[in-house]
Amino acid sequence: MSRQIRHTAVFCLLLLVALFANAVRVQGVQAGRLDGHPGNVRPSVQRFGAPRGDILVGGSPVTGSRDTRQRLRYERTYTQGPLYAPVTGFASQTYGSTGLEGAEDGVLSGSDPRLGTLLGESSPHGLGRGGRVVTTLDASAQRAAYAGLAGRRGAVVAVEPASGRILALVSSPSYDPGELSGTGDQVRDAWTRLNDADTQPMLNRALRGTYPPGSTFKIVTAAAALESGVVKDPGAPSGIPSPYRLPGTRTSLPNEADGCDDASLEYAITWSCNTVMAGLGVKVGLAGMLDTVERFGFNDASLRVPSAVAKSTFDRHMGEDQLALSSIGQFDTTATPLQMAMVSAAVANGGVLRHPRLVDRTTTADGRLVTHEPDRTYERVMSPSTASELRRMMVDVVRSGTGGRAALKGATVGGKTGTAQHGVANKGLPYAWFIAWAQAKHAAWPGVAVAVVVEDAEADRADITGGGVAAPIAGSVMRAALAGGDGGAAGR
Repeated sequence: MSRQIRHTAVFCLLLLVALFANAVRVQGVQAGRLDGHPGNVRPSVQRFGAPRGDILVGGSPVTGSRDTRQRLRYERTYTQGPLYAPVTGFASQTYGSTGLEGAEDGVLSGSDPRLGTLLGESSPHGLGRGGRVVTTLDASAQRAAYAGLAGRRGAVVAVEPASGRILALVSSPSYDPGELSGTGDQVRDAWTRLNDADTQPMLNRALRGTYPPGSTFKIVTAAAALESGVVKDPGAPSGIPSPYRLPGTRTSLPNEADGCDDASLEYAITWSCNTVMAGLGVKVGLAGMLDTVERFGFNDASLRVPSAVAKSTFDRHMGEDQLALSSIGQFDTTATPLQMAMVSAAVANGGVLRHPRLVDRTTTADGRLVTHEPDRTYERVMSPSTASELRRMMVDVVRSGTGGRAALKGATVGGKTGTAQHGVANKGLPYAWFIAWAQAKHAAWPGVAVAVVVEDAEADRADITGGGVAAPIAGSVMRAALAGGDGGAAGR
């Protein structure tokens, strides 16, 4: 009998050893793989088990959380979802997170350890109360941009030149991110519908759309010509004929405007002479052009605001004929609306480009500071004297040139129109561009810089011009921004 008991005891001991070994294997060796297994729903249950922190505009939340009483308990909700979708992105139980929802997920979800430290709390699961993300947006400027586009394909970005704070960021047509918050057939149907739509409502055109910038790029070329010494007197004849034959080819570059033959840089900017600006780009040379364009932010694949930004491009290897076209914003030159707002902001801020940013600060749910985003210099793009010359020329564009529809009563406005060709043999309807800045009457410096692009396939070709379509939108956004801020009194 005692022998049987001993055998049973040994067998039970072996079972205990086997259980212990299996526990070590599962909880130690295989823990990471099992945690990430698609069938493991515990992380999702934990993640959506508490309300998510809010994203704020002008002190008011534009997001919320809804208690579903389901296993994944809290779904994200959005106030005026389409208006702010390019900023917030979406937080979906099915498709993950984008925009600020993704870039600031640690704070919003409560997983950022700094939140627990500030509150004197700790969570065994690494999740505490979700914090808040306070944006730099001006609500009135955002609404003006959204209303100005009126559902047409395009984008608007407005920046405060002295700080880099993004005041408006709109992409159109937009979508309601709340449609993607939960799970189930309805959410999957919405995802399919939005992704299959010809209008691409989920494309963030403001940050991820890249377009030929057309004549708005002439401000960059003018900066390069002045900084390199190719142009010493902006009012002097350029020596560049019209029409201008592209170097090494039999192709002549035409002008839409009259009076461009041997025109000065001042005249070429005011009336958008292709020939003068293409010729100046060739005289500056590829190395000189690259030095200037990259100071503005072109070819920078690392830019974050903190949402990811598509790279704006200017080819590093090309012949003189291609350089001529690139210098007027054609050939392979591409830019996001944010990039062109940065161009305008650098001119407005005396040649100093501030790093653009969408987040002012993050806080705990009860308002205690977690992080504060400081103003940062991206680059000294040009000398103050060059920036001053460019501001004067951009003012002439609005006062007597192609940008008159952006003028604001009681403010000084500088701008540059652009009508960018695209498509096979440039037969696609052109994109309408306008970049600008505005300075309130008694302000020391411009308070807002803006870029607008409209890609409207339904409009008459004759109506798709930067001055006719995009300039009025820019004017309304700048008016709203100046009314809501200090007009640039803080200076640089």
